[in-house]
Order: sequence, then structure tokens, then C-alpha cells
Amino acid sequence: MLNDDAFIDGFSEHLSEDYRLAKSYVRDIPTQALVYIRSFTHKLTSQLASPHGLIFTSPNLYDRIEQLHQARLIDPPAVRALHRLRSDGNRGAHPEKYHLTQAQLVTIAEKSIEHILRLVAKLYPVVHQQVAPSYTFEPFDSFAGRDLCYRAVMNNDAEAQYLVGMSLKAKGLMLQEQERALAQAATDVSTENKLFTKGEHITAADAFAQAGYWFALSSLQYKAAVFEHGVSLLHGYSGEANQSEGEQLIAQAADSGIVEAQALQGFFYLVGSDQFEVDLIQAERLLTLAANAENAEAMSNLGVLYYQVKQFENAFLWINKAAQAGYPNAQYHLALMLAEGLGCSSDLAASQQWMLEAAEQGQVDAMLHCGSHILHDDNASQQQRVKAEGYLHQAIKYGHNVSAMIELSVALADGILGRIDVVQAAYLLTLAKTHGNDEHLEVIEPLWQSLAMQIDSVIGLNPGKDEMIALQQAKLLLG
Repeated sequence: MLNDDAFIDGFSEHLSEDYRLAKSYVRDIPTQALVYIRSFTHKLTSQLASPHGLIFTSPNLYDRIEQLHQARLIDPPAVRALHRLRSDGNRGAHPEKYHLTQAQLVTIAEKSIEHILRLVAKLYPVVHQQVAPSYTFEPFDSFAGRDLCYRAVMNNDAEAQYLVGMSLKAKGLMLQEQERALAQAATDVSTENKLFTKGEHITAADAFAQAGYWFALSSLQYKAAVFEHGVSLLHGYSGEANQSEGEQLIAQAADSGIVEAQALQGFFYLVGSDQFEVDLIQAERLLTLAANAENAEAMSNLGVLYYQVKQFENAFLWINKAAQAGYPNAQYHLALMLAEGLGCSSDLAASQQWMLEAAEQGQVDAMLHCGSHILHDDNASQQQRVKAEGYLHQAIKYGHNVSAMIELSVALADGILGRIDVVQAAYLLTLAKTHGNDEHLEVIEPLWQSLAMQIDSVIGLNPGKDEMIALQQAKLLLG
């Protein structure tokens, strides 16, 4: 019986290499596996269009899938499956935007492989006019990482060196998230459980430094590594940042056609940077190139560019595409545009749906919006309030959002969440005061005085021992 590799090869030789590589990297470098899954999906659309003479009007993957659907070459379940693969592939390209752990990325990559096999089995009769043959799935293995390391060190293989760097960069991003959460937990007076063990032998800084080494080495021979080497210099992976040289390398990579570099250089031209002054013509050119190559961040920033020059219909077009691609920042901005009817018809129900989608994916402003909205809704259920508390905690964790600190402090002091916790309320106000600007401080000051009076009032009632300890702790925090 065929194995899954042979099954894909029998369906299309043009797809087999992307499938093989995607599957091989699932356990060791899931971000790279998802990038290959996105490439597989893009090539699959061409495979479906070619026999029917369909010429795509856009290189954008979202548009290609929709055009196949409009031409009735695929049915709605196949459309949904292709969009799911497209969305998962985008997560691999921007894992830091989704706050995903390594384990979550591995799970997404594994499920994407399963989705590919199901989709190909469904499309087999469409492409070959015969029922898909039976096959057996060979389990995932963890040999790819060891093979990459061998090729990188012993064979001086530039591509392998680049992929080792990408693996270490992904690890650095994951460790960075963990370290931030641990730092938050260490200062949170209400946290009793440690989120992470102290047995981690490598820090985020260590992982980034190692990634920077491999990017620098592989950039001598491998084009994609030039971009990553530039990024590592920009952010100081190996020590002190070198912004000018980093941006020059990113521009070099953009000139050579590296999509991620085009997206980032386009952003430099959009907002200005060390080496590049604001130039909206150049920004539009580069962001359009990257957006048409399915870079979700470029789509979103292209939408921002059009928004700034008040071309709201174009802004809506690209922000909508980025949102459909699963990009959380675009989903948040799409929600705002739908609510206001900018470049589109006003649609409050769709606005709320996209706002919730962005919040679920960790977009800080969306989490603050949804959390605040629930807490100010007198008809919200207790389950919804628990959800709101989670959103606000996440907004504080990922964005140090002062407004979220204030909202949550008030909710805990007033019992809106079904309990009163003056210690946590005091801690959050103290944190907000540390991070807040003058406008925030004007809001914090009366809340500070009110909470202090609330604490003194309850202390005056001579509560039980445990409650008294908590009240004294809260009073100490407020000073």
C-alpha cells in the first residue's frame, strides 16, 4: 500500500516536495513546516486552475481561492479547507503575532498535515477522475533537526544553517513570552503558582544570540538569511543593536525579492526609520509586492497607508484581506472600520465578530475593548465576566496596557467579577501608576484615594484575621 508521501506524489509531483518538507519539520521547526504548508496551498490552487484554463487575476492566495470558488471549480467545503491551510501557513510566518507556544505550533502543524491529506483525498476525483487510492500515514519523526544540525556544521550547508537559525529564533520568541509571563507572576502579589520551572538552561537572549550567529554565517551564501541577519542586527540578537547596517541588509534582501524584507522595508518607508525617510510611494510599491505574495503584515500596513491618505475603500480592501488571512491587528482595525462604515457599509454585528476574533488571538486593543465592554454590561453573565477578566489579564501581560490595569482594578475593588480583592486591586493601581502617562494619572488619582478609603473603612470594622492581613497588605501597596 502507498504511504502518504507517495499518495501526495501520485496526486501531483509539483506538490510532493513541499509536503515532504512540511511533514519533516513538523516536530523540530513547526514554523518552517507551516511556511511549506502555505507554499503547498498556493501551488495547489494553480493545480486546480490549470486544467480549466483559469487565469488568476491576483497572486494573492485568498483571492485565488475565492476565484476558484466563483468559477465553481471547488465546492464550499474545499474552499474552507484551503482557507484553513492558508491561515495556518500565515501563523507560521508570524508566530510572535499570535503568542503561540512551541507546543501549540507543533499541534497546528500536525493538524495542517492531516487537513492536507483529507483535502487531497477529496480533490483526487476532481483532478484525476478516479477515486483516491488507499494509503497509510507514516508517523511524524524528530530526525529533521538532527539532520539540519549535521548539514549545518559538517557540510557547511547555508540553507541548513539558515533553518537552524530560524529554529533558534522561534525558540527565542517562545522563551521571551515565558520570561515575560514569569516576570509578571513574580511581581503579582496574588499569584501563588509558578508558571514555569527554573530548570530552563537556555534563556531567550541565549537563543537569539545563537540564531544571530547562524544567520550571519548563512547570509554569505543564502538570500533569505540576509534578511534574517539584518533583523538580528536591528534587534541586537548577538549584543548591541546595529540599526543602520541591519536596515541596509533588509533593503538588500528586499531588492533580491525576499517577501518578508519587502514588507519590513515598506513599513520603514511608511513610518520612517534610521536609514529611510517617509516615502509613501516607495512604501506602497514594496507593501503591494509583499501583500500580493500573501504577507499578512504587509496587507495590514498597506491598508494603514491607504487609511492615512483617506482612500478608505482601498484601506478596507487590504485590511479585510489581512483579517481574512488571520492577522490579529488587521482584525481589530477591520472591526473599527465596520463599526464606523469607513470604506464599507456599517455592520455592527460583523464588527463585533471581528473584534472578538482579534481578542481571541491576543490583540491587546481588542482584548481591552472586549473586556471593558463586558464589564460595563449590566446584563453580562458570570461566565462572560470571567472571560472579560481573562482578556484584561492578557492585555496586561502582553501589552502592559495601563487602561486594562485600571479597568481590572476597579472591577476587583467593586466586586463586579463576583468577588472583592483589594490586594490585587491595589497592586494593579500601583502598576498602572508606574506605567501610566499624565492622562492615566488623572484617572488613577481619584481611584487611588477611593480604594484607600475603602480599605480604611473595612479595617475599621475589625474583620477576621485573614481578611485583616490582606487589607494591611493592600494598604501597604498604596503607601
